[in-house]
Amino acid sequence: MRQIIKDRAVVNDDWEVLQLSEDDSVDLIEVAYGKVIVPLKVWLAQRDLLINRISHNNIAVWLSSDEQAKDLGKDIKHFSLIAIDFPKFADGRGYSIAYNLRTRLGYEGELRAIGDVLRDQLFYMQRVGFNSFAVRADKNIQDALKGLSDFSERYQTSVDEKSPLFARTERVGVV
Repeated sequence: MRQIIKDRAVVNDDWEVLQLSEDDSVDLIEVAYGKVIVPLKVWLAQRDLLINRISHNNIAVWLSSDEQAKDLGKDIKHFSLIAIDFPKFADGRGYSIAYNLRTRLGYEGELRAIGDVLRDQLFYMQRVGFNSFAVRADKNIQDALKGLSDFSERYQTSVDEKSPLFARTERVGVV
């Protein structure tokens, strides 16, 4: 069974990520039973068929880096898991999607990074609201877990720290 990092621990992952090929039609693709993370396009096309599976915690959704979380509309509150795909290490658009999900849209469930997820990104991903990570299969997950603690202090504000460092530090000798 594949493992992921969730809430700073390595755990077994019982979710399958549905990937589409170029030949697949979002309207016609059959979503298997069980815990499946479907692309946003599939969710939007098959919402009426899939909506009942949310209450059983069997459907989640993933967004590509060129999609917007607001396209989920009011359905956001129903998902226990939303994933964001990082198609390559250098594509940082997923950070903005995660930040917007947490701060503007109030999403409180599991927020998972999938795709080209590497140790070097984890500290910054958690800063914008990710709490689970599907590390790239060819990387050591135990080593990646250490990436969440690479830095001991955060200078700027974000989802995980509401005050900048200068506001959290006592100034000695300032008149």
